[in-house]
Amino acid sequence: MLRCAVLDDYQDVALGLADWSRVRARSYREHFTGHDDLVAAIHDCEIVVVMRERTPFTADLFARLPNLRLLITTGPRNASIDLTAAREQGVTVCGTASSPAPAVELTWALILGLARHLVPEATAMRAGGPWQHTVGAGLYGRTLGLVGLGKIGARVAAVGRAFDMDVTAWSQNLTEERAAAAGARLAPDLDALLSCSDVVSVHLVLGDRTRGLIGTRELSLMKPTAYLVNTARAAIVDQDALASALREGNIAGAGLDVFEAEPLPGGHEFRTLPNVLATPHLGYVTEQNYGTYFREAVEDIDAFLAGAPIRLLT
Repeated sequence: MLRCAVLDDYQDVALGLADWSRVRARSYREHFTGHDDLVAAIHDCEIVVVMRERTPFTADLFARLPNLRLLITTGPRNASIDLTAAREQGVTVCGTASSPAPAVELTWALILGLARHLVPEATAMRAGGPWQHTVGAGLYGRTLGLVGLGKIGARVAAVGRAFDMDVTAWSQNLTEERAAAAGARLAPDLDALLSCSDVVSVHLVLGDRTRGLIGTRELSLMKPTAYLVNTARAAIVDQDALASALREGNIAGAGLDVFEAEPLPGGHEFRTLPNVLATPHLGYVTEQNYGTYFREAVEDIDAFLAGAPIRLLT
C-alpha cells in the first residue's frame, strides 16, 4: 500500500473528509518551514497532498524526495509548484476544484468588519467597556473599487451593487463591455480607481505584471478615509509601503487575509496595528471547499493508481 502525506492540515480534518483507505495516509498539522524537517517527515511517501501554496515544491525539494510519484494540490493551480522539476523527476501533479464563493464571502466580512469597527466594538462588549465608542462608515452610495474583475471580483461586485455602492473596476486587460456585464464601470486606469474609491479590493492573480502593482505612490492616491482589502495575494501590494501607510494613517485601514510569510510571524505589525483587520488566510477555508478538496484528492489518487491520472497540472 502506497504511503501518502497530507501537509499543512492546520485544523486536522483532512483524513475525516474522505475515504483514504486505498493508501496509508497521515496528515501533519504543523507547517514545515525548512526542507530538512519536511524531507525527514515525508521522505518515504510516494504521494503528497499539499494545501494550496502553503508549502512550495521547488526543484531542490523534488530532488530530495526520490520516492515521490504523485503530488496533489488542492485547487486547480499552484504557482508554488515547479512543474518543470516535477516532470524531470517523473512526478505526476494533479489538482482539484475550488469554489470562488468562500473568498467572496470573506472579502465582504473584512469590508464590513472594517467599516463598522466590529472587532473593537465586540471586544469592548466582552470586556465590559464603553457602549458604542466608534462611528461606522456606511457603504450605501460609496464607491467600491475592484482591482481585478474575474470570477471572484465579479461576485464581489454583485454584493457591492446589493449595498447600492457605485462599483468601478480596473485590470490590465479589462474592457468596458466585460466591466458592464459585471455591473461595474471601467476605471480609466489604476490611479483613477484608487483616487475615487472608498473601498479598494484586490482580486488579481499574482504574476510578473501584478507583483508590487500597488506601492507607495499608488497608496498615496487613496483617500485617507478609504480601506484596502486584499484576499488575493500579498505581493500584489508592496507590504512595507502598506505598513507605512497604515502606521501613518494615510489610509483608514486594511483588511488582510494574505501575507508574504505564512504563517505570519508572531511579532509582525500586521498583527498589532489598530487599523488592520487580519485573518490567517481563511479565504478558501470552509467545510464545503475542504470537502471538495479532499474528496477530489482521493479521486486523483484512485485515478493515478488505475493508470489514468485526472486533473493534471501542466
